[in-house]
Amino acid sequence: MTDTSHRGSTETGRPYGEPPTAWAGWVVFAGVMLITLGAFQVIQALVALFDDGFYAVTSEGLVVDVDYNTWGWIHLVIGIVAVLTGVGLLAGNTVARVVGVGIAVLSALANLVFIAAYPVWSTIVIALDVIVIYAIIVHGREVRALR
Repeated sequence: MTDTSHRGSTETGRPYGEPPTAWAGWVVFAGVMLITLGAFQVIQALVALFDDGFYAVTSEGLVVDVDYNTWGWIHLVIGIVAVLTGVGLLAGNTVARVVGVGIAVLSALANLVFIAAYPVWSTIVIALDVIVIYAIIVHGREVRALR
């Protein structure tokens, strides 16, 4: 029997040299999805900024009575931060994991409030945000072993 207690270990708790588990793919998925969700948010922002008549209700019909220009800027900021966070997450940045969860929560909340304007799109974005949050929280540490 070989004693491996003298080996060092990585931040993930596995001995050096041991490959990461297949769960690391969840974090890569979360990074790619954050980039995609950021792109969705930017598209949503541009539509809100340039074509108010596109949405199903007027801005008075939303949960929060704010004009579509304000919603456009909110979605634009969330989208840009989500894209940058997704890139950071793919790079294995620890700060990106924390920001990724925060931006996914903000994205889900913004789309929940915006759901009356575009229900199908907002529901899809909320569902993807929940999956991203799960992937980052449960398997976030795995991506460090890939670098």
